[in-house]
Amino acid sequence: MATTSLEQFLQRAEAVLARVEAILPQAPREPDWNLSFAYRWRRRHGAASQLQPVRSVAKIALDDLHNIARQKEAIEQNTRQFVAGRPANNVLLTGARGTGKSSLIKACLNRFAGDGLRLIEVDKEDLHELGDIVDLVAGRPERFIIFCDDLSFEEGESGYKALKVALDGSVSAQSDNVLIYATSNRRHLMPERMSDNATYKHDEDGDLHPGETVEEKISLSERFGLWLSFYPFKQDDYLDIVSYWLRHFGCTDAQVEEARGEALRWALQRGSRSGRVAWQFARDHAGKMA
Repeated sequence: MATTSLEQFLQRAEAVLARVEAILPQAPREPDWNLSFAYRWRRRHGAASQLQPVRSVAKIALDDLHNIARQKEAIEQNTRQFVAGRPANNVLLTGARGTGKSSLIKACLNRFAGDGLRLIEVDKEDLHELGDIVDLVAGRPERFIIFCDDLSFEEGESGYKALKVALDGSVSAQSDNVLIYATSNRRHLMPERMSDNATYKHDEDGDLHPGETVEEKISLSERFGLWLSFYPFKQDDYLDIVSYWLRHFGCTDAQVEEARGEALRWALQRGSRSGRVAWQFARDHAGKMA
């Protein structure tokens, strides 16, 4: 009788422990690093966050990106230094929408993947787990770019401080095989309001000094060692990109020339002459021609 009661107690105890373990935070597991050279950090309800391999990586190349030569040269050089094990900077790409910020990072990945470069895409909502991601890859021989796309914050968001710490604010040294590349339409990543001007102060010599509110809003951007700014394209630049993609999709020179007027109307309808709009027009037009 005593043996039976003990067995029943142990069974109930094991069931309780199983339920407790299910709700406790789990350490993330390493993925199969041979499946891809790009990964997404994914959080699932009731389970530990994991690195999910990207099975089909965008095949854009550096040569596909036009009229951003200065930005392309700077980020390519920084990434080359990084994969070679030399000092390199975290990068913030800011400016007009559709001008190639995200595409430039993807193109760098394709350019240097064969040299050991890997990319981990992290959503803004998951930035508070950056420390776990860095710990997961810190001992790996590959070089990792943590990619945060279309980044901006509102007041009080937890990811803001987590990113500051990951960039340059922790007592521990930054892992030398990890860099952060981020894109944003905001240079300072935080909303700027008229009331912020009230925190500026003048000294007796007339020098202007930002107050604490402004200092806080620019402090995150300053932690990126390399800033790259992107600007709206001029009409000729836009048409040059349209021509490139039309030829890429198989159009002849005559067809490219005939499409110029329609390409300008397409941009006018969308209120933008960006590289993204040029690519979208080329896909639409080339598909119709086919």
